[in-house]
This record gives sequence, structure tokens and C-alpha cells, in this order.
Amino acid sequence: MSAKTPLSYPAHARALLALGVPLIGSHLAQMLLHVTDTVMLGWYGVTALAAVVLGSSAFFIVFILGSGFGIAVLGMVASALGAGDTTQVRRDTRMGLWLSAFYGIAVMPLMWWSGPILQMAGQQPEVAALAQDYLRIAGFGMAPALLIMVLKSYLAAFERTQVVLAITLFSVGLNVAINWALIFGNWGAPELGVQGAAIATLSVQIAGVGLLAIYAGLQPELRQFELFHRFWRPDWQAMRKVFWLGLPIGLTGLAEGGLFQASALMMGWLGVAALAAHGIALELVALTFMVHLGLSNAATVRVGRADGARDARALRDAAATATAMSLAFAAAMVVLFLAVPEWLVALFLDAGKPNTAEIIAFGAKLLAVAALFQMFDAMQVMALGLLRGVQDTRVPMWLASISYWLIGIPASYLLAFPLGLGGVGLWFGLVVGLAAAATLLMARFWHGRLGG
Repeated sequence: MSAKTPLSYPAHARALLALGVPLIGSHLAQMLLHVTDTVMLGWYGVTALAAVVLGSSAFFIVFILGSGFGIAVLGMVASALGAGDTTQVRRDTRMGLWLSAFYGIAVMPLMWWSGPILQMAGQQPEVAALAQDYLRIAGFGMAPALLIMVLKSYLAAFERTQVVLAITLFSVGLNVAINWALIFGNWGAPELGVQGAAIATLSVQIAGVGLLAIYAGLQPELRQFELFHRFWRPDWQAMRKVFWLGLPIGLTGLAEGGLFQASALMMGWLGVAALAAHGIALELVALTFMVHLGLSNAATVRVGRADGARDARALRDAAATATAMSLAFAAAMVVLFLAVPEWLVALFLDAGKPNTAEIIAFGAKLLAVAALFQMFDAMQVMALGLLRGVQDTRVPMWLASISYWLIGIPASYLLAFPLGLGGVGLWFGLVVGLAAAATLLMARFWHGRLGG
């Protein structure tokens, strides 16, 4: 990525794919962790499943806010590597680990006394109590889960994404094995149900952070960075920098998550079949989103390195290549969603169950709208990745919040209810919010940060 010998666009594409494909795989594997929990608890019992869905959703909301520190480390380390500043690599990563650990400890009271909080949110007492049982164990995994985010970002900035994928896949297998033993009481283990699922989640997070730390600390080419040498020493300057870059990232994630949570709440007002179709369509959209997220992460690294090296040509070319690749994949998904929507929705359903035909028909309509927002969803997450590569997070937080909360959610409500378009109108509101975010964030990068 030298200014003297600029890379061609195909070379940028190859570099982005080498980074991005393992990251896409690790994101999909992370989704598979959730899927295996859902399936295995569904076998165990409906109440247990409802409790863990509720508990894991609460965990995820709290996790998203704290994950900003780990995501910030990705761009910061990439930039420091581009500048050849090995000391800054260590400083930023260490303080990202410190902040993540502090946050994980600070939110434990929320996990421990989650039952009354969930009841105040209108949840049934039995389900809230079981969710609290889950969170009192799984909550101890908040700090390890956030430390994993930091170490993944650290390794991704070094373009060591294959090891991130390998450890995530190992975690999926470990999760299935411990779930099988402790949820159902197999292999001579006690039958713990919801608590067994929580122990599996915690065990996977502890194993994951341990393996990543061992690799980061002992891998020969990374040993020179002495990541854990005198780890106990605080670095207040680096901590402030990571905090003020990471907090807006976490809040941005909350804003986007809030858009989709609000859409689920409003869809529930339209009935069970509508909500089921909404959930299936969102699962399909989430699978495609993982590709865009992986490419966005890879773009953060490539742009961050170019920014650190003060190579404006490489920065622009890497950004343009990543954007074009994400758009090309989005276009392919538009064709798929429009060509076979009924078939895609039917993959999630038992044809013999009541309401299946109704859910398939409604889900197909939602996927037609999802085809519209594929491009916008791709562009908003890519723009965020590019901006994080140049360590611009505060203004994007406000742009995203305005797009999702002041534009997207009101548009969804207005189109769905006062204008009478129902669930399809609600999803058109998502299109409006994502389109606003994509436009504002892309403009921020290409015209605000790069000056055209």
C-alpha cells in the first residue's frame, strides 16, 4: 500500500477478500452459536426457550454498548501499524482490554437482579425468573465476551483473521457439546436446563478469550509487541482515547439495534403470524448482513493502515473497492430475494403447522421490501467501517441515531398504522431509516473526511 507503487483495484479486492472471508465466516459462526442454543432449548421446553431468548436478548443489548471499545481497537491498531508505531499498538489494545473488563464488571448488578427489571418491562414472572437464573451465570461471561472482541480486533488489524475463524468454529462445537451434556443431563452430567445453557455460554467465552490471548501473546511474529508485558500498568492517555472513540461506536450499535427492536414490537401488534414472518425475514437479512459486516471490518483495517501511513491514494482506492464489492453482493441478494422469496421463508417452517401458508405469503412480501434495503443496509455498515478506519466515530453516532430514531422509527409507525400499510409499511419505514443512514454516513466519509 505504498504511495510510490499503488495497488491496482484487483489487488485491493484480493487483499480485502483475504481479510474479509474469514471475518465473514467468524460472524456467521457467531450467529450459529445463537442458533444452536435456540434449537437445543426448543427441544428441551417452550418456557426454557422463552427465558433464554429473553435473557440472551437482554445480555446482547448490554453487550452492544460495551463492544464499542473492542471495535475501536480495530481501526486504532490498524492505523498505528500503518504508521509503524508498535508502542501505540500495545497501548491502545491494552486499554481496550482494561475498559472492556471494567465494563463487564460494572454491569454485573444488572445481570444479577434482572428478574425484577424484566417484570417491570412486562414479562411474565415465571419467564423473568428463569431468565434471571440464566443471566446470573451468563452475566459472568460479559467481560470475557468483550475481551474476545478486543483480541479479535487486535488480530484482525494484523490480518490474522484465519485464527479468529478457527477459534470461533471451535467455540460452536464446544457450545453444542456442553449444551448436550448440561441442558439434558447426558453423559452422566446433571440436567440443568436453562442454567446448563448459561454454563455452556460462559465456558465458551472463557475458552475463547483464553485461546485468543495465548495466540496473541505467544505467536512468534506478534511476540515483539509484548501485549501482556506489565499489563497491570495503567495508561490514562490511551484509555481516554479508546473510551471516547469506543463509546460512540457502542451507542451507534444501540441506535441501530433499537430500530429493529422497535420494528419487532410494532409488528407484534399485528398478530402472531406477522411477527413470525418478520422474524424469519430478519434472520435471512441478518445472514446477508454478516457478509457486509465482514467486508466492513476488512475495510476498517485496510483504510486504517493507509491512514496511518498517510497514503491518501491507497485509502481512497481501498474504500472504493470495498464499497463496490459490498454493492455487488447486495445486488446478488436483491435478485435472490425477488426470485424465490416463498422458498426462502418456507425453509424455516413446518408445512404441516397451522398458519404456515399465511406466514410464507406475508414473509415473501417482506423479503420484497428487504430487497429494497439491501443496498442501503450494505452502504450504512460499510460507511461506518470506513469512518472507523479514520477514527471518526462521534459524528457518525449522531447521524445514525437521527436516521434510525428520528426518521426510521417514525416512518415505520406512520406507514404501518395511520397510513394503513400494515407490516409491509413498517418495513418500508426500515428502508427509509437505512437509506437516510447510508446517505448521511457515506457523505460524511467521501465529502466530509476525504473532501470529495
